[in-house]
Amino acid sequence: MVKHWRVDREEKYEIVEKWFLKDLEMIDGKEADTDNPYFDMHFHKVYNMEAYSCASKYTFARTLNKLNAMYLKKDLKIVNFDDTYLNDDAIWSSSNRDFLVVMRVCFYASNLLCLSLCRFS
Repeated sequence: MVKHWRVDREEKYEIVEKWFLKDLEMIDGKEADTDNPYFDMHFHKVYNMEAYSCASKYTFARTLNKLNAMYLKKDLKIVNFDDTYLNDDAIWSSSNRDFLVVMRVCFYASNLLCLSLCRFS
């Protein structure tokens, strides 16, 4: 974990805490259905974390997952994340994730429009 601050025009970074990937048991994204930058990392103790954004939270989880698959090959639990964005080989995955988000919003908006036009008796 790195502490970041700015002194005049210079940015400073300080390593506050280190963890080993082999000790990571689980990453809990807390809520897969919302745009939420908060997640928990489960080691021998649970650490509550806040990413810069939801996109950076998913990027971090994907990176840990790839590092685990490449080097440790252990069962790393990643829960409460949307698998569509977590796996690069998913059918909806693309190199430009913004397009995917816009496409999903349009899909949900069209569903809402259809539901609003339906008459229920």
